Amino acid sequence: MNVVNTASLHRLGRMFRFFLCAILLAGTAHAGPIAKSLVRIECTSQEPNYNAPWNPGQVSGGLGSGFIISGNRILTNAHVVSNARFLTVAKEGDPKPRPARVVFIAHDCDLALLTVDDPGFFKGTIALEFGGIPAIESTVSVYGYPIGGKRLSVTQGIVSRVDFQPYSHSGMDSHLVIQIDAAINPGNSGGPVLQDGKVVGVAFQGYSGDIAQSVGYMIPTPVIRRFLTDVEDGKYDRYVDLSLSYEPLFNPAARRALGLKDDDLGVLVGSVYGGGSSEGIVQAGDVLMAIDGLPISSDATIQMGEDSVPLAEVVERKFKGDEVRLDIVRGGQPLQVKVPLRAPWPFNLQSNTYDEDPRFVIFGGLIFQPVDQNFMSAHHPDDLRLRYTFDFFIEDKLYKERPEIIVLSGVLADPVNAYAGDFQYAIVEEINGQKIRRLTDVAEAFQKSADYYVITLAGTGRPIVLERKAVEAARERILSRYGVTREQNL
Repeated sequence: MNVVNTASLHRLGRMFRFFLCAILLAGTAHAGPIAKSLVRIECTSQEPNYNAPWNPGQVSGGLGSGFIISGNRILTNAHVVSNARFLTVAKEGDPKPRPARVVFIAHDCDLALLTVDDPGFFKGTIALEFGGIPAIESTVSVYGYPIGGKRLSVTQGIVSRVDFQPYSHSGMDSHLVIQIDAAINPGNSGGPVLQDGKVVGVAFQGYSGDIAQSVGYMIPTPVIRRFLTDVEDGKYDRYVDLSLSYEPLFNPAARRALGLKDDDLGVLVGSVYGGGSSEGIVQAGDVLMAIDGLPISSDATIQMGEDSVPLAEVVERKFKGDEVRLDIVRGGQPLQVKVPLRAPWPFNLQSNTYDEDPRFVIFGGLIFQPVDQNFMSAHHPDDLRLRYTFDFFIEDKLYKERPEIIVLSGVLADPVNAYAGDFQYAIVEEINGQKIRRLTDVAEAFQKSADYYVITLAGTGRPIVLERKAVEAARERILSRYGVTREQNL
């Protein structure tokens, strides 16, 4: 994850309106031997219900593409198989779909590995090999099943840009992408992009038609190889990150004020995000001069081989527990620091999450939930205090006070909670004097014996008070009336 600025990434997501699909439909062609490597994926998924979190959610179906790689594995996009309840895959030319299962899934880079337990499925298939980054203006071929078609489609596009961009699946992570001049159609997601018979990318997202036309993106092989390397130990550890923002240093006066030479090297650190790798090591106002010995240009790029790439690419290729070496200038003095790399946990709050059931506690008809991006997208709360706490959770280091934001998300109306609806979306501060920092604190507070439960909410002039005897008397009535099947998921 290349974390630059939380608010700006959300603005980019709103502006670009990325679809979770990609790349083109221009006709159907004979794919030759490549057809022995392609699969059509059908996914039955169940979206979690954050408005009624005890309910299982709506069931829907989706289509995508995938391709076979070494080890009888199928590579596709994470968004093709997210929240999956049942998966089938079908080979080109074989009408019989076979049940499949997810082996590994990486939501931060939108990749997943599937397999089919029936060993006969892979008989006669060909595992594709990986190539490098294709050159600008070179031609690539895209394979898949766009618009839900059952026949393989093969199209061509021109590589027009290699860049860092937000990955719309998580909504928070940015990685290397390759842009192709191509129309945008659902169903190609997860399909291979080939050049000279080798995979140079995985089709995964594009712009909506009212923003740009004939623009699609593929995940390049450095991202794919990192994912495959990460899972070699049997688990996926996610991307690591420096967790800081930086600004270019072109202005000669600014460079002189910082004691820098006029050599177009160095970028200025703007923010060091809490909970991330650089906290306590790098400071705002430092100048980054080199990363792992590679000089950093004042436009925040480095030279890796023949390519000029964003400096974050060095970190992109590392793993949990690795270190990165930074040459910095602080207060006009040069020094070198080592940064142990880890995933920045506070950012999880503002990422889309998948394959998880909503967490909640219900007591006396009051619904308590932790706030994350999924919750905000489902509820669209207009409470200004809550929106500020969520939007500035990282930048203002609010996570130090509360690792989770717990709110009264809803009220199952009953005489026992008659006036509590006025407090919907208020942040829970205390229950009977116990600080509420996590959802588990809510469950623990209500488990303690007391005649009354006093719930203090941020920014309100009065608490919610529940009488234990009244709550116990109303419990079965509320559960039956609203069809609540369970009272908590921690």
